[in-house]
Amino acid sequence: MNNKPLFVTGIGTGIGKTIVSAVLVEKLKADYWKPVQSGDLENSDTITVKSLISNTKTHFFDEAYRLSQPFSPHKSAAIDGITIDPKNIILPHTTNSLIIEGAGGLMVPLNTDFLMLDLIRQLGAAAILVSQNYLGSINHTLLSAYALKNENIPVRGIIFNGVKDIYSKEFILENTGLELIGHIPEYVPLDKKAIIDAGDYIDGL
Repeated sequence: MNNKPLFVTGIGTGIGKTIVSAVLVEKLKADYWKPVQSGDLENSDTITVKSLISNTKTHFFDEAYRLSQPFSPHKSAAIDGITIDPKNIILPHTTNSLIIEGAGGLMVPLNTDFLMLDLIRQLGAAAILVSQNYLGSINHTLLSAYALKNENIPVRGIIFNGVKDIYSKEFILENTGLELIGHIPEYVPLDKKAIIDAGDYIDGL
């Protein structure tokens, strides 16, 4: 793995970006950064990932924006009386590998004219796309892959998370051309040992 940051994004909300991020952080002993946390500040993704990491090398960087409401960042920011300014989201300095976790999917708005996709480009990161099998996930995965390709965002590969479906998986890989990084099985417990063990399912990095 080179020093280009890896930006964990997903085909939607609630498909396992935080678990995947924790597995990657632990396996690579990488640093972790969630630039924008929208809602659930007492149990943020940073707090969750920190609770799942065993190694002592990983550093956790503070969020650039901590928004109180569990909505899209542009709405949460408006409720909090602020506007997210992309110039305030500055890539942390580290000599270690860095895992960046996005909020929601690629087209999630940070403000009225800046999307999560734009943030990946601004940070000079390579995307890791997280997909999960459900009715409609082929469409969502292919659309996400198309958006990344159309916007010339480098993609390191795809990680499937959850229930396996060989029909969906093979169709997605064939029609996106994305490199398979791994498939984390369903029901990975939220504990440190399980996160370490899940690293065995990641073999494309």
